[in-house]
Amino acid sequence: MKALVVDQWGPIPQSLQIKELPSPKPRWGEVRVRMLYSPVNPSDLLMIQGKYGRQPNLPCIPGFEGVGIVEEGKGPLAWRVLGKRVAVLNGDSGNWAQEVVIPAIKAVPVPADIPTEQVASFFVNPATTLAMVTRQFKIPRGAWLIQTGASTAVGLMVARLANKLGFRTLNLVRRKELIEAVQSQGGTKTLVTEGDWQKEAKSILGKDEALFGLDCIGGNLGSEVLSLLGRHGRLQVYGRLSGQPIPVDPGQLLNGMKKVEGFWLSEWVKDQGKLTMFMLFREISQLLRDQTLTTNVGGIFDLADWTKALDLAGKPGKPGKVLLKLT
Repeated sequence: MKALVVDQWGPIPQSLQIKELPSPKPRWGEVRVRMLYSPVNPSDLLMIQGKYGRQPNLPCIPGFEGVGIVEEGKGPLAWRVLGKRVAVLNGDSGNWAQEVVIPAIKAVPVPADIPTEQVASFFVNPATTLAMVTRQFKIPRGAWLIQTGASTAVGLMVARLANKLGFRTLNLVRRKELIEAVQSQGGTKTLVTEGDWQKEAKSILGKDEALFGLDCIGGNLGSEVLSLLGRHGRLQVYGRLSGQPIPVDPGQLLNGMKKVEGFWLSEWVKDQGKLTMFMLFREISQLLRDQTLTTNVGGIFDLADWTKALDLAGKPGKPGKVLLKLT
């Protein structure tokens, strides 16, 4: 089989190459999956460059999620998914390969009426969105949420989910041409973070206090969002696209007893039971059907064209999620 392999951390594309590898064999409790698609996520690009929060051992295959068909397996959990199309959750060996072996419990069957391209991105962004909004925050109807990176895949999901659940979003983007994209997905108000945007944000909020903030950018922008939150406001940080730390004056936390929290899906999952995850997967399936948590696909590339795929995935303002076609 063919796989895209990282031999050393560093710049893209120099750090990767396609290699011929032996077809993997499952052990007891594992399945072998013939991969169909795997998305190129920001976390994948950070990992390749050696900048992710948890780096695997070298050499390694990137790709944290994807979709495929289970073709072989051993044990009761494996037999239940034989021949089925599954979402592939793979934080160990990586999904940018034509075949992967994973624990059977991480092969999640997905209803047939959900398109395969959507199953490819079934877990990371939809689960992050749903867990942050409905499990961590539990945002009530009518409340305000301020979010950075509103035009990202997660940002657009948050806007659509807010529209469905009845809370309001103040969405922050870097460029004017991104405003319409966010508003068309259900965003309440969208601002460009330039000039005196904080003054305009305060005008929009009026007498209402925003108690919830989501930040995937970091740097000064994260600190500026924290300053806009009201008493007992909570800023949940789930990314660091700027690569910069958030400068926080202790006075920002003391005044109103605000909180800054971290959210990383793989860490959150460790604290959840099997029933919680089952209910989460079922809810994601329902929200994919009504297009609340769907992912815009910005391009599908054969494995042989991986350099074009990763180049597009790393560009700001790309039209949607880039998928690698592996079979």
